Amino acid sequence: MSASQTSDVPTLLVKIFGKDRPGITAGLFDTLAAYSVDVVDIEQVVTRGRIVLCALVTEPPRGLEGDLRATVHGWAESLKLQAEIISGIGDNRPRGLGRSLVTVLGHPLTAEATAAIAARITESGSNIDRIFRLAKYPVTAVEFAVSGVETEPLRTALATEAAALGVDVAVVSAGLHRRAQRLVVMDVDSTLIQDEVIELFAAHAGCEDQVAEVTASAMRGELDFEQSLHARVALLAGLDASVVEKVRGEVRLTPGARTLIRTLKRLGYQVGVVSGGFTQVTDDLKERLGLDFAQANTLEIVDGRLTGRVTGEIVDRAGKARLLRRFAAEAGVPLSQTVAIGDGANDLDMLNAAGLGVAFNAKPVVREAAHTAVNVPFLDTVLYLLGITREEVEAADTLDEGPGEDLGLPLDRI
Repeated sequence: MSASQTSDVPTLLVKIFGKDRPGITAGLFDTLAAYSVDVVDIEQVVTRGRIVLCALVTEPPRGLEGDLRATVHGWAESLKLQAEIISGIGDNRPRGLGRSLVTVLGHPLTAEATAAIAARITESGSNIDRIFRLAKYPVTAVEFAVSGVETEPLRTALATEAAALGVDVAVVSAGLHRRAQRLVVMDVDSTLIQDEVIELFAAHAGCEDQVAEVTASAMRGELDFEQSLHARVALLAGLDASVVEKVRGEVRLTPGARTLIRTLKRLGYQVGVVSGGFTQVTDDLKERLGLDFAQANTLEIVDGRLTGRVTGEIVDRAGKARLLRRFAAEAGVPLSQTVAIGDGANDLDMLNAAGLGVAFNAKPVVREAAHTAVNVPFLDTVLYLLGITREEVEAADTLDEGPGEDLGLPLDRI
């Protein structure tokens, strides 16, 4: 029976509550089957061992409703469950136009924050149709299915609320395209890894403080990136090329980075990195992590020493967006189905060009401009923004040949 056929048909909403155990769902429908009813809708939720099972079914043949009610109540009582049966007409009311998925991340997720987000959704003219928990650790992540308002105004309405509450909120359009985002491109320094690579080189050259100061100004958008890059790299002139291997060994993955990449790859995504850092490190990361794409600046080395110059095309703010488009074209993925992750001002063009731009523990100017922000120190929480549950992440882990050493890099959180 189609939705249009049930619009004015008498229906019964059968609700079952109580302690969960195997066989409840089968038992309820086996009981209902004796009355030749059709199933219109089913919802079931289990929370801390308690089940709420709702079945919307057509009314039984004339004269049998009373018997059906008595039988369902008797069956429920035999299992120490509670039953409620409500008469009505037709199916659920149609969902409003404009359908979005609102993902809320909290560490922890407080009742106050949940109330405020739900209230703001309602105030925007939207309706919350369903709520589903995606993860309980390392953060609590819940997803609201919302209808009634277009995605962009809803995203704007929730952005200010999220910042005030200290929670991360992502708003994306509902639909198949969400699961079809098949390319993820991320920044490297302070995103994929915990370090600023040029500062690791600078520590070996004894100029770490000077380089760090210029780096911080560039990331805040106060300096032109290319000028600051040349100024910082000039301080490395004369370093022995053997320092490259030392820096590679000092690089620390961001917690969750390995889990993020492994899960995305197992789900069929392509993954790349773009960096204002150096190919001497990103090429190594690409090989070790099994990345599909990697592009960065290249430190010039002559006669076994760094010259203090870079060679080739400069990867700056505009360059990162250009590379995102290039990677997408090579991967055969529309820009609307890409995800970009970054933390600095030089990531902004890339974040805005992607279908979903994620500011990861970012500077304020970046958080304000990106589609959404993640402010917990776990990179794999980005998976929840894509609708991937913790259970799916763990299922991907079981396919791994043996989690432990992070492909030669320092241990990652699993």
